[in-house]
Amino acid sequence: MPEVSRFFGMIILIYYNDHPPPHFHVRYGEQRALIDMHTLTILEGSLQPRALGLIVEWAFMHKSELLKDWELARRQEPLEKIAPLE
Repeated sequence: MPEVSRFFGMIILIYYNDHPPPHFHVRYGEQRALIDMHTLTILEGSLQPRALGLIVEWAFMHKSELLKDWELARRQEPLEKIAPLE
């Protein structure tokens, strides 16, 4: 499973061989979203405003780590875990 972080019931994933632009997937209960790593906007799906706010806060703090994991995934290398939002 390409899970890179988990917090407050939200699961953050980066899939191998995924399409550009660099993005990550969020699962939160029945909600699903793809978040652009550069703009931190939703590319696809939806999240409750509070959940989206937490995801954007976390992603802003870990943008370089997310981009590094994106590159690792593109090279089929193991992903590195990213600290959760506390």
